[in-house]
Amino acid sequence: MRVSTVELENELFKSVYDKTPDYIKNLELMDFSNTGEFTFTLYKEHLDDYDPEENPCGLGLKEWFAGYAKEAKVSTAGIRGPQNILYPQDTRFPINLVGVVLATLAKALVANEKYKGKQIVKVAGREVRYNSDLFLDAITRIQAAQGIRTLVPEGKKSIPIWLASFLAFKLDLLGGEYITSSHGISVKNATKDLNSQGSQYLPEESMEFVSKIQEIFDLTEKNGSYEIKISAQDNPLIDEKVLKSFDDGVDLYIEYLKSGVAKDFNLDLIEDFKNKIVIENVGGSAYRTLSRVLKKLNIDGKFVWFNTEEDPFFHSIGKYDHTPKGEKAFYDYSVDATVIAKTQSGEKFFPVIKTLYYDEKLRDFPEGTVVLITDPDHDRLTICQTENIKRIEALKEAGIDYIELGKDTILTVFTANQAFLMLMDFETKQLKAQNLWSNHPRFMIKTTASALSWDEWAKNQGVKVVNVPVGFKEIANIMKKVELQLKLHHDKDVVVDDVFGNSINLGSNPRLLFGGEESGGMIMGCEELIKSQNGRFAIAMREKSATEAIIVASALVSKLEKEKKSLSEYLVNIFEENNIVGRFDTRVDIAYYNESEPDINKLKKEKILGEEKRTKNDLFYLSMAISVKEGKMTLENVREVLNDSFASLDFNNLVSIKFVGDGTYLEFTDKYIEIRPSGTDAKTKAYGGGADKSVIETYATILGNYSGERTELHKKYVDDKFYNSAKDVAMRYYLEFVDKDANNEPFVIPEYKF
Repeated sequence: MRVSTVELENELFKSVYDKTPDYIKNLELMDFSNTGEFTFTLYKEHLDDYDPEENPCGLGLKEWFAGYAKEAKVSTAGIRGPQNILYPQDTRFPINLVGVVLATLAKALVANEKYKGKQIVKVAGREVRYNSDLFLDAITRIQAAQGIRTLVPEGKKSIPIWLASFLAFKLDLLGGEYITSSHGISVKNATKDLNSQGSQYLPEESMEFVSKIQEIFDLTEKNGSYEIKISAQDNPLIDEKVLKSFDDGVDLYIEYLKSGVAKDFNLDLIEDFKNKIVIENVGGSAYRTLSRVLKKLNIDGKFVWFNTEEDPFFHSIGKYDHTPKGEKAFYDYSVDATVIAKTQSGEKFFPVIKTLYYDEKLRDFPEGTVVLITDPDHDRLTICQTENIKRIEALKEAGIDYIELGKDTILTVFTANQAFLMLMDFETKQLKAQNLWSNHPRFMIKTTASALSWDEWAKNQGVKVVNVPVGFKEIANIMKKVELQLKLHHDKDVVVDDVFGNSINLGSNPRLLFGGEESGGMIMGCEELIKSQNGRFAIAMREKSATEAIIVASALVSKLEKEKKSLSEYLVNIFEENNIVGRFDTRVDIAYYNESEPDINKLKKEKILGEEKRTKNDLFYLSMAISVKEGKMTLENVREVLNDSFASLDFNNLVSIKFVGDGTYLEFTDKYIEIRPSGTDAKTKAYGGGADKSVIETYATILGNYSGERTELHKKYVDDKFYNSAKDVAMRYYLEFVDKDANNEPFVIPEYKF
């Protein structure tokens, strides 16, 4: 059994070991320690369930595939799930070595069919999660066996997701594979599939290779077996030289940054900064790349680092030896620093930040120290700042959360909604100061679940807003639509539809100011269009980047230092300067089971029950939104149902209810509430924004936690047949939104010069 120097991690290992049956421990399906070429034979028996007597070779791959295919249809950020961290060949878990091999092979077969006779080149990368190095080795060797060249860092070391995405676009590759589960719990993993744009696969792209896996299974059933070739580890198609030649792509990325957020006017501010900014490097994987970026920008001396070593247990961050209910068990809150939980006594607290021990680690830092927290794949950012305890009342009034670090010091913790509002406002002021702002009309792309304050700010600044469903691939999809119109009709106004059904005129030759979401991911555009090596153009990169956010945040902090102003004071100034009413935001996460449960059978049962609860909650609201859209219900009918179902809440000022691609959006005169089922797990997420924090917290909590039980009034207006078909109808509307004016220009494989 694996052994750690960390007691809590050992508890996790022991629990996994004890609950893994011997037949799994003894599996010898494929041995990637064999550095030579070999073949894995998939047998018909592998597809069916394990039975010690009737089918001792059973792997339950049909059951695995059913779950995998289901998630591929709705996934917002790769096909994610828990894994057996000690025995990665355990096919009872959604993420496992056999599944990674099958998915990689299927994607390779689809690519070879589409580009027959062409040299296909992809990039592959990973962060630090358990078994990520094994999965990366498997992916590269499967692709090499299929004749696909894969660019990887020297020694297959870690790189951030945004760098893999950037390289896929910049080098005109067919796409890439990236192994991560973002800020999810330690035992989770996933493969994030990147297309030729460097964007995450849309559902229809995922379904192509899912169908190919089904073909493989059909052939296995028909012939009794199916052979999968794995190349030697030193196969020349596994290429470590190309990325090494430009420092993993950091040199190319520096050029991109200097055309955008790392212009001299921002870098000069950072160079003049007198204090130090702390980078909290959760998991350790950001350090290897970000430290080089900062050094090449000549600003590395302005930062100090916490946690520079790579660690799949994420330095115990977010980990507890008891559940939220106080039960003795390993429990993981993830590494999302903005997660808020409640103690047994009902007090709110930040469980992830509590495990960062800032009361000790920041003790000797000066008041006003800014902490930038980035996640394992380095695409999200949380911004915090130490302040004097006398600021508490002002923070409460502004709706800014905080934790006490000592008798005189607090740590303000900004939501991404608050942090990114500051960054977009600061960047706007910088562009105006440099007389660049008026060169182009400006627009932003945001998810519906993000802050109302962003929309209000944008309206005041003359910035057009395009709202999209949750998921950065949705933001990238709008970018591509804009780029197609720029290419075909350069002098005409660009018009795109948002997910609310509005047509948004972005003006002639517009530029993206900001693209982002409330979960902590953002990107900023450039003044000049970004050009790939083969001549493709983009208005911005396709993946969120904490590096971009860190550079803009650092420049802002440097400017505020000169003005002797805190970030919280700057945020309040933005509210006041722009007459923002919807200053407050909230997110309530409802998890229906313990994701960290090591007993896979118990985990599966609890997840299934949780998914039923999630779906029931979702359908209660979704069926009404679709009914209104189809003219089967009026808004007044919806108010009637909701007022009847929630006696403690008032829905008389509800002005619309809409399906927004992946959730139901309730718009009121003074707030919004969005109820969204997780696309990757048995969770419900309830978002809110408005003029009163306690009100939106109450509405989000009650609506998000509702059982979904249909009332008589609900049944009166939504019959059973329509209720049961609502998800399918909603998917049709979502695909119509995605496909309208879509940029479906085929990717042409170039003649590579490397």
